[in-house]
Amino acid sequence: MSKKRGFFKKHPWIVFIMGGLVGMTVVLFGNRVMHHTGTDEYCMSCHVHPHADDSWKLSSHYNNPSGVKVHCIDCHLPPKGDWRYFRTKACTGLYDLWAYWTKDSADFNWERKKQLDYAVDIVYNESCKACHINLFPKGLSDDGCTAHLYYEANETKLNLQCISCHLDVGHYDPHYRHAKTLVSSMQTNYTGPKFTEPARVEKFENFTEYMPGTNVSFEMVAIPGGTFKMGSPDSEKFRRDDEGPVHEVLISPFFMGKVEVSWDEFLAFRLQTESEGRIAPEITKERNLKAATVDAISGPTPPFGNPDQGWGAGKRPAITMTYYGAEIYCLWLSKITGKNYRLPTEAEWEYAARGGTETPYFFEGAPKQYSSQGWWRKFFDPDTAVINSYAVYELNSDMKTHEPSRVKNNPFGLKNMLGNVMEYCSDWYAVDAYAQAGASTTNPTGPAEGEEHVVRGGNYSHDAAELRVAARNHTLSVDWLKTDPQQPKSIWWYSDIKGIGFRVVCEPDSAIFRK
Repeated sequence: MSKKRGFFKKHPWIVFIMGGLVGMTVVLFGNRVMHHTGTDEYCMSCHVHPHADDSWKLSSHYNNPSGVKVHCIDCHLPPKGDWRYFRTKACTGLYDLWAYWTKDSADFNWERKKQLDYAVDIVYNESCKACHINLFPKGLSDDGCTAHLYYEANETKLNLQCISCHLDVGHYDPHYRHAKTLVSSMQTNYTGPKFTEPARVEKFENFTEYMPGTNVSFEMVAIPGGTFKMGSPDSEKFRRDDEGPVHEVLISPFFMGKVEVSWDEFLAFRLQTESEGRIAPEITKERNLKAATVDAISGPTPPFGNPDQGWGAGKRPAITMTYYGAEIYCLWLSKITGKNYRLPTEAEWEYAARGGTETPYFFEGAPKQYSSQGWWRKFFDPDTAVINSYAVYELNSDMKTHEPSRVKNNPFGLKNMLGNVMEYCSDWYAVDAYAQAGASTTNPTGPAEGEEHVVRGGNYSHDAAELRVAARNHTLSVDWLKTDPQQPKSIWWYSDIKGIGFRVVCEPDSAIFRK
């Protein structure tokens, strides 16, 4: 007896029709979902940044002569047709929904989310190039041509992205500027009577220095000499190998700036030495300050962008100058005051920062207690009660520098030794510098040669772990000049580091002080 054929076997055309209908439904519904979830309105229903919509509409990607309007997904997803488009859209969409339902937007650090180091993870360079196919359009300036040639040659090598130089094209930032800025146009407080003579220093005690020809003054603190243990023990949390071995160091007395060099001070130097030149007197190893006259000192060329980042000048620490710029400032300051001003050695800096203490910070508390690092921070917030009084750092800075009045003194009477801005030291950096120094040393000046200089103290964007007194860091000359469009690169200003500055040291040599 033969078996009856099934309905679908007898009518296979029905299978094709039903399959086609299902497929069309999926395609049409999926396309509608993709379109709906790709609109600006849908994006902003979850992304509740209070200024995202306004800053987008003020940007050149919305408000421009051509009338072209660039949408959220045009920048924040890979180009359509890229195999990563659907995967990225699905993954980021699920994450955004989870964040919207589980997090409080009032807790978000919006200032950090505006920074380049955050933006590079959510803006796709391929999408920029998919629209901007011609990097050398008609009307591009000479500086623009130079910058784009540099980009083409170094995109992969230096991991450059379009937003490295054009951070404000998607969301307008009134403080962002990628063009030459005359530093002398920054707001300063140079009204009132000018000083005619520098301070007279006749004994070893705190004094106020006066800059002749300006109304600017600053405080210098007398740091008594002594012996201390430099470096961190193996048991210190977050310790790195370049912080040891711990060794005993003898430091002679010296004067140190109570705070970092302010914009008022640095701009006084800029205004008195204003020049388009790139060459300044050579600074010898012995710092022969008598080798040049004040008139021979060439000041900084104009930087690209706003060196104060729009945060304000005045008493805020001066930032973004190169190590070379800091050294020339010390040379100029020495000439106008008749004293020997210079950058601190790394040993002097750590001795002054410790203020007689031997703990990770000059105030009470442990790195593990203050740091945001560690899996447990998903459940427990760091303790900020004490550290907030002494340091401007990641958790209390709003991602910008602050005036020294924000914090308390350390035991020697210095402010901002930890946090706010990293500070240059005169030493060349070496991982094994302490091993080279030996078990005990007097007034060490670091390795005889090197490629990068030591920086200390951490800055406003750093975690508390990087603010430990013994924590060492160094300049990154290539990385900090990646987006400088000039060829050759500026010797005066860094383009890719904000939280760097310096404070001065003065040698207590009565033969140098004019009486």
